[in-house]
Amino acid sequence: MRMLSKRQVKELVLYSPQHIARLEAAGKFPKRVQLGSNRVGWVEEEVLDWLRARIDARDASQDTP
Repeated sequence: MRMLSKRQVKELVLYSPQHIARLEAAGKFPKRVQLGSNRVGWVEEEVLDWLRARIDARDASQDTP
């Protein structure tokens, strides 16, 4: 299992850290994992699954007339 840093998540999803935190709080983004007293990370596969779901939703909306 690979963990992503805040910087890596920001670069991957192209959202600001503040927006990522808002999505997390709303239950619309994978939750961070506390790795140490001053370190958090996200499970890479969970973030990639979230991105895939966004792509799938986009593709599904394009299929409907």
